[in-house]
Amino acid sequence: MKYKNFGPEIWDRIDQVIDLAKSKQTQQFAAFDADGTLWDTDLGESFFKFQIKNNLLPNLPKDPWRHYRDWKESGDPRPAYLWLAQINQGQTIDTVRSWAESCVKEIVPLPIFEEQKRLIEKLQSAKIKVYIITASVQWAVEPGAIRLGVPKENVIGVKTKIMNGKVTNEQDGEMTYKEGKSKALLTVTKNIKPILSCGNTMGDFSLLENSVELSLAVGAAIESSELFPTEEKLREEARKRNWLIHRF
Repeated sequence: MKYKNFGPEIWDRIDQVIDLAKSKQTQQFAAFDADGTLWDTDLGESFFKFQIKNNLLPNLPKDPWRHYRDWKESGDPRPAYLWLAQINQGQTIDTVRSWAESCVKEIVPLPIFEEQKRLIEKLQSAKIKVYIITASVQWAVEPGAIRLGVPKENVIGVKTKIMNGKVTNEQDGEMTYKEGKSKALLTVTKNIKPILSCGNTMGDFSLLENSVELSLAVGAAIESSELFPTEEKLREEARKRNWLIHRF
């Protein structure tokens, strides 16, 4: 699918921010949401479907997809997001990561927004460190990040603790949803706010609000999509604050 490129006004503003970052003496950061922001798919949910299809996990409830969706839509989705990491309990982290890589390989073509890849390359060329902050399971998103040139160590997502090389069911770090995204990022950057932030839904609002120079609200959801209302709401908030807006 052909996606719309950033206009010259967006690139001009990005170049201004990059020039500003270069003038500073300290490490600068950029922050991106993942699903719907960097690619036109949900890698977290795709990974869960991959695990179900291939019978990779024992002891899942009957109709695991419906179980997850009902839980997600019950009011607070955070326990459902954490559960998608917890169900890997007992598996080695290497195994889970290999599953995630196999899942992404099956998504052909992976619908990456090429403008985002270009943006990330420009930021990295300017020595601006790029982080991806996602409410999806971190291990599911890492293969997508790698395809954008972002190392897996720079992906911050929902995860559980690893003990002796195996996944546990104990939450590890912030729940990277809404305000938790900014908290998790600032923990890693030692409270240095990003110079640029980009997201597509209201779940990314605090991430964009915490950017010190450029906040970019993006999206590609069609009107019939469940994501469209929250993307539209973020665009409304972006207009109020004079943030940049782009629909792929």
